[in-house]
Amino acid sequence: MRVISGTAKGRTLKSPGEATRPITDRVKTSLFNILAAHVRDANVLDLFAGAGSVGIEALSRGARAATFVELDGQALRAIRANLELTRLEAHAKIVRLDVFKFIRSFPVIASREAAKQSPIRPLEIASSQRSLLAMTRFDLIYIAPPQYKELWAETLKALDTRDLLAADGIIVAQIHPKEYKELELTQFELYDQRKYGSTMLCFYQVRPANESPAE
Repeated sequence: MRVISGTAKGRTLKSPGEATRPITDRVKTSLFNILAAHVRDANVLDLFAGAGSVGIEALSRGARAATFVELDGQALRAIRANLELTRLEAHAKIVRLDVFKFIRSFPVIASREAAKQSPIRPLEIASSQRSLLAMTRFDLIYIAPPQYKELWAETLKALDTRDLLAADGIIVAQIHPKEYKELELTQFELYDQRKYGSTMLCFYQVRPANESPAE
């Protein structure tokens, strides 16, 4: 597992062990080829971050900032070590918190039009040390939870009710192909899927204002 391109190109990243399922270099290369220019200056959210490979790759390629949300202690140590190794820690924020608690800390979204008019407020995140995390909307959200637990779908449903994603933002879910199912989402729509052996990437974007979810 390594950084593919950018300022930290070629750096080998530490793995947190078998508790997480890091993205392979092949899939990561394809992912960032697809995202291309969307990554530069982006505010990235890496959920179920594991070793932090996706967020770190984004930072290496010019993302403005990355927030890593992870609960497992071994994975958190790997993220910190990898950020130090790549010298990207100045642009990173690590949040030790359950992903669903993190999502629920954001405002409920009334409508996409209302969201455009209202700035995100700083939100208080409960953790071992209570602190304020200054939030903005994210341009890229990556989801790679443990497999076969419906967590990817539950995460997307949770994100669908909250004001986290920028109007032109992208959500990518990393799943096993056998996990996939159509989701009824209000804010988001699936616009692309790519399969790489036992890994599938599902790409979601904000649904146009004049479109409603399919009946």
